[in-house]
Amino acid sequence: MRIFVLGTGATGSLLARLLVRQGYQVSCGDKDPDRAHRFLGEQDQIPVQQVNARNLWSIVKAARGHHLIVNAAPAVFNEIILRAALRLRSHYLDTSSHLTRHPFKAEQLRFDRRFLEKHRAAVINAGAAPGLTNLLVARSAEMLDAIEAVQVRLYESTTSDDPVSQWSHEGSFDEAVARPRIYRDGRFHFGKRFGEREVFRFPPPIGRVAVVLAAQDEVGTLPHFLRMRELDVKIGGNEIERLRRWHREGKLVKSRGLVAKRFPTTPSPRLVAKLIRRGVLRSARFAAAVLVQGLQDGQRTVIRWDATFPTLSQIRRRGMPASPISWATAHLAALFVKHLPRELAGVHPPEALPAKTRQAILADARASGIRLVKRIIRLKRPDDEHDVE
Repeated sequence: MRIFVLGTGATGSLLARLLVRQGYQVSCGDKDPDRAHRFLGEQDQIPVQQVNARNLWSIVKAARGHHLIVNAAPAVFNEIILRAALRLRSHYLDTSSHLTRHPFKAEQLRFDRRFLEKHRAAVINAGAAPGLTNLLVARSAEMLDAIEAVQVRLYESTTSDDPVSQWSHEGSFDEAVARPRIYRDGRFHFGKRFGEREVFRFPPPIGRVAVVLAAQDEVGTLPHFLRMRELDVKIGGNEIERLRRWHREGKLVKSRGLVAKRFPTTPSPRLVAKLIRRGVLRSARFAAAVLVQGLQDGQRTVIRWDATFPTLSQIRRRGMPASPISWATAHLAALFVKHLPRELAGVHPPEALPAKTRQAILADARASGIRLVKRIIRLKRPDDEHDVE
């Protein structure tokens, strides 16, 4: 299968290399080919074309002849790249939604009928969070008779002298200035930015961490495909605490745009290695927890999943100087490509994929070095609430 990866930054470049290892014929597109080659590395012979992701015909010209377009560009370009895939009759995959025009429903879902007509598959939000988190919610739904509430809790931490973007700096800024989307009592709402602070216990060595509401994409698909009453996503760690502090100081205002000092461009793998050697970037960690509460045989039950990803130092020892978030997103996206159901026309978030496909991705995620631990908690009384600690 010939694959075109559009967007060759921290995540896209690693994803391209992983796809080459899987035996695919890969080429890339980026607005800055020189920068793309720096991310891909001098030893990689992956061809790169200059592509303007704002221009439909620029994408069509570069991606012609490919069976799959992988959108690793900022989510603001999703709809243009989806139209390019349709024009080319290519399959499509991305890792996030933009959720601006329709804040409570992923914009990619509007293209479902057109992909059905073209007999092509589009898999959306196919990364770590969203992506793996959606798969874990869907797996829990299979084990329960009914879902009541879903909690997604993420941990992002970086120890460095100055801010270092773990993934797309544009994506980080968009997420920081957006209002969190929540689903309560069967209805969508906007939450307070950095609000509803609580303490959550992650597995060791992280432990108890304060988490706050965040603008994540899971809310844009899960309630549309799985029946539930509540869903929210919260993030903890020093990354979100820094953003929360800037918000309280009035430094995070969308109209002012992205300030490079606070959201620096994502460092290339070579620069990451240099920052580590100099002691500027000392550690980074990423973890995810998914808690699904519902009924099982008439008893209220919580199914909890903990996903632990390799740390910065562990990734470096593997010869991949990438951040934990970029590593996780790229590896999960590569697995979604590996198990892409090309016969399944239409637009599908991870939770809507066939059970066999979802199970295969989870099995390969474990094999790739992602630790997944499941716990089943029986609530003793009908009025019990699961303690997030």
